[in-house]
Amino acid sequence: MIRSMTGFGRSDFEIDGVRFEVEVRSVNHRHLDLRVRLPRRLVDREALVRSLVQESMQRGKVDVSIAPAAGGTGPAQLEVDEGVAAAYVDAARALCRKHSLEDDLGTAELLSLPGVARFVEPDLAQEALDPLLGESLRRALDELDEMRSREGEALDRDLRARLDRIVALTQDLEERSGLVQQAARERLRRRSEQLRDETGVLDEARLHQEIVIAADRLDITEELVRLRSHVEQFRCILSEGDRRSPVGRRLEFLLQEMGREANTTGSKANDAGLAHFVVDLKSELERMREQVLNIE
Repeated sequence: MIRSMTGFGRSDFEIDGVRFEVEVRSVNHRHLDLRVRLPRRLVDREALVRSLVQESMQRGKVDVSIAPAAGGTGPAQLEVDEGVAAAYVDAARALCRKHSLEDDLGTAELLSLPGVARFVEPDLAQEALDPLLGESLRRALDELDEMRSREGEALDRDLRARLDRIVALTQDLEERSGLVQQAARERLRRRSEQLRDETGVLDEARLHQEIVIAADRLDITEELVRLRSHVEQFRCILSEGDRRSPVGRRLEFLLQEMGREANTTGSKANDAGLAHFVVDLKSELERMREQVLNIE
């Protein structure tokens, strides 16, 4: 079954009292375009995240975001650099003695000076981090994959219905083309008979040649045969599609070839009925192209 490139998955995990939320979003893209956003405490896990995503996805613009949950960042610890604090105190006392000033440097003021105090997040348990992160990311990817599969089923149904419509239009074109060629032959015969009545001469060889040329100019049999072949190949690819073998680009190529046959048919369609069918055919192909652009 084919898969869409549009999806969303979410999960979370908790370690050392800190809860992280994992979100994965994807939309259509010609190749795999992966962007990862991690908090400072997990920035060195980007390679792991990329590896897990690449195992699951091969096409699409994918955004992975991992961030601490609101209110779930865990307790921060106040860290005081006593060496820096002592340097400030010594400097203040030296200035007081030198300039006969009062020593009024208080504790609150000392703590507010640059480099003296800062809040730091405790290190996470490294041995447990990778398994928890990996499991949570896989859950989010599974949820995204389920959504992409559901979207793929809807795309499959729509594309198959449009393929049926294209087959019906191909039949209409074939039948109309036969009528147009027959009408062209009749016009040539009537014209030849008119000339015979006017001149008394009928060039059978020339008439036959003109009929053959007109029939060849109006014949769209080869285009319709190739179009039907492309439709069958398209159906086969839809049936064969799976997550290990992205098919979107193959379907895009087939649609391009189907469009080429439609254009050639249109260039031969010097009949209003044929032109109408060709317009409908191109419209269906364009709608299919828009859908196929979202298939992995």
